[in-house]
Amino acid sequence: MGVSGCGKSSVARLIAERIGYDQVEGDDLHPASNVEKMSAGIPLEDADRWPWLDLVGAELARERQTGVVVTCSALKKAYRDRLRAAAGQKLAFVFLNGSEALLTERIGARAGHFMPTTLLRSQLDTLEDPTGEPGVVTVDIDNPLKVIADKAVAGLGAVSFS
Repeated sequence: MGVSGCGKSSVARLIAERIGYDQVEGDDLHPASNVEKMSAGIPLEDADRWPWLDLVGAELARERQTGVVVTCSALKKAYRDRLRAAAGQKLAFVFLNGSEALLTERIGARAGHFMPTTLLRSQLDTLEDPTGEPGVVTVDIDNPLKVIADKAVAGLGAVSFS
């Protein structure tokens, strides 16, 4: 989880490979209207996000027995709580945290993604830092991808679901 450009898709792919889970790209679950808004540089509002979060939650619930790695920005605690309710007890989040400068650089360097750099500020303003919430592993993204994934997997291994 985290804002655009933090590496959710790349890190999720590596985590899923390492722990043997399927991976679902949360961006693929956005309704076309959300993608159109973001592509036009219009920030999503909660009313736009709730149906999308419900689709993400449905994926988590569907894969509850076998496990799944799902990418999702999950910017607010209320969003994470909605996903927790859908997924049940064993849901952990990897919060990919980085500076605005690094995130801007990464978004600017990628091609073919609907999220423009201009929306980063609105995402950062919306973000409620989850560090300290149960089941949250915070990883700094100012490292090579392999190191980020290593830290994420190690952190996930230490999460207690009691």
